[in-house]
Amino acid sequence: MLTVEFTIEPFVEGDPGVHVTAAVAAVEAHGIAVDFGPFGSLFSAEEETLPMIVADLLKVAYSNGATFVNISVSRFES
Repeated sequence: MLTVEFTIEPFVEGDPGVHVTAAVAAVEAHGIAVDFGPFGSLFSAEEETLPMIVADLLKVAYSNGATFVNISVSRFES
């Protein structure tokens, strides 16, 4: 299992904007729960499905006005 942390700009104070909410919805459409936060959001996914999920996140974010997307992927061994 991989954990993904992401931020999407531009930041809009008081309202995340459609470039953020649509990207979160794109991840959730894969059946993945997103822990949405004001300074970054998180989700976990299997390694095999992650490329498609991240591609959808990027496509939707940029098609809705994102100017910068930061993605960090980590593997935590138990």
